Amino acid sequence: MPDAGATLDAARLRVFREVVRRGGMSAAAEALSFTQPAVSRQIAALEREAGAQLLERTPRGIRLTEAGRVLLGHAEAILDRMAIARAQVASVASLTGGRLRIGSFQTANATIVPRAIAAFARAHPHVELSLVEATTLDAIARLRAGEVDVAVLTHLPAVDGPDVEIVDLVDDELFVALPAQHPLARKPKLRLRDLRDETWIEARGGPTRPPLLSAAVAHGFEPRIRFAAEQWLSKQGLVAAGVGVTLIPGLAIATVREDIVLRSLGPDAPRRRVVAALPVGYRAPAVEPFLTLLKTEAEAHSVATVDRALLDPVGPRVVAATPT
Repeated sequence: MPDAGATLDAARLRVFREVVRRGGMSAAAEALSFTQPAVSRQIAALEREAGAQLLERTPRGIRLTEAGRVLLGHAEAILDRMAIARAQVASVASLTGGRLRIGSFQTANATIVPRAIAAFARAHPHVELSLVEATTLDAIARLRAGEVDVAVLTHLPAVDGPDVEIVDLVDDELFVALPAQHPLARKPKLRLRDLRDETWIEARGGPTRPPLLSAAVAHGFEPRIRFAAEQWLSKQGLVAAGVGVTLIPGLAIATVREDIVLRSLGPDAPRRRVVAALPVGYRAPAVEPFLTLLKTEAEAHSVATVDRALLDPVGPRVVAATPT
């Protein structure tokens, strides 16, 4: 009877398979760079573990017993799976396999995140990529739960902690969106205080004070918010209809409608800090290469936003110049 606490050693299974393939102990020893006595000891130990004779020694060589035939089938499967496992583990480190799970908020998903994903997919086509769209608080919760490998979000105090590393991506300026025919659409040097009498469109109150409120209070007025909308598409529809104005982040410029005008509010414009959050400790090997591409796309977006902000306000969907 086999020892109840014994297990079948994978190294011995490999020796056993080689003996069967080579037809004898000596040939297997040569193939494995072992001595013949060492191979014999490995087989004897495996037979003790299995609790049965596996090989029959005959004048013409070795022959499998019925127990040996059964074990050989399992040994082939076990060793093949182990070889596959080793190859897949190696592929994760070499980025010829594995996965990268990304969590990101809506406006980042309109610009820098998909571009970084596309660049990463071109460089590492065998890494499985996935994306979940999530608010900042949802994304950081998913990161801490191990459900995503990297989270792109707006920085809030709630995302900080000893288990998270924060990497700055872009200081995202918020532009005011106005109806195309609004009297202030082409006012030189437009500032937030010029909009104190406007009706505003803003998202419902969340875990932190909206940038609009903080910036408006700093400029000495309380904005009159009459329309609550969460999505940029809804906000733009309300602006285009002429019922109010809103703030649009620089990351969303590419999605702006043709029938509204964006204006910079100058050096004191509201801004939001867009960051990547990474787990402290183990990270999937794909995280750092993706982060490099994400930084590149964020920098390129910042340059493009500045370039557009230098244009003259000559028509709809233009980010107007605001000389300091």
